[in-house]
Amino acid sequence: MIEVYRRLLIIQREARSRIDVPKLSLSDTVQERSSQGIPLLSFHELMLDWEQVGNLVLEITDLVTEDSPDAQNEVQALRDIACNASLLEEVVRVWYEGSSLAAIAAAQHVDDQLLSFVLGTTLKPFLSAYSEVLLPLIEQASWHRRYCPICGGKPDFAFLDRERGARWLLCSRCDAEWLFLRLGCPYCENQKQTSLAYFTNDEGRYRLFVCEECQSYIKAIDMRRAQADVLLSLERVLTLDIDRQAQEAGYKKVV
Repeated sequence: MIEVYRRLLIIQREARSRIDVPKLSLSDTVQERSSQGIPLLSFHELMLDWEQVGNLVLEITDLVTEDSPDAQNEVQALRDIACNASLLEEVVRVWYEGSSLAAIAAAQHVDDQLLSFVLGTTLKPFLSAYSEVLLPLIEQASWHRRYCPICGGKPDFAFLDRERGARWLLCSRCDAEWLFLRLGCPYCENQKQTSLAYFTNDEGRYRLFVCEECQSYIKAIDMRRAQADVLLSLERVLTLDIDRQAQEAGYKKVV
């Protein structure tokens, strides 16, 4: 699994090098959207090269299904989506806006979780490119919400910064980082100290934050105990054993 993720990161990095973000006219709306809790980037403001997106869907589909000879029908379904520009745009819109993919997946004869995974990994380099441009516009001290200020995605990783040990969340979709409460669930907003806890590994490098209200968890790395060269996107994969332990203990992965 780690080898697949390693190759996936290489594909995404190469794709990112070919992506140019067009100029966006958001300066007049940043403060207004942020104050209202509205992410900066709506689907209609995403200016994507759909041929690029389709080609990346094909490449990622080949990677994640290469050891699944019984998935040929789903592979063909994903290829059909990638090669149909209007259908691809509609599927991406539904995914981006957080609606259920179940109906589209059923109509195209593909598993909705597989479809969601392929879309998420395909869009990652595009959304990350936008995030790099837009994140400096966000006033971190005033956000503190449980979804991304750039694309509205949910967090799937966190870190404690080196300066104050403040907790930051990492967006599962665009890799944006934003400041969050030290005491609070990033999924259900529970702030009751009696139903929130965290566990650490022996070295104190990693933490597992859990919420007893919604039974969710989120992994984190303490940068004060980490070496300088930490790649957060890779830490998601290097900590897969923490996911296993959390799920065996009855907690669920939200993203």
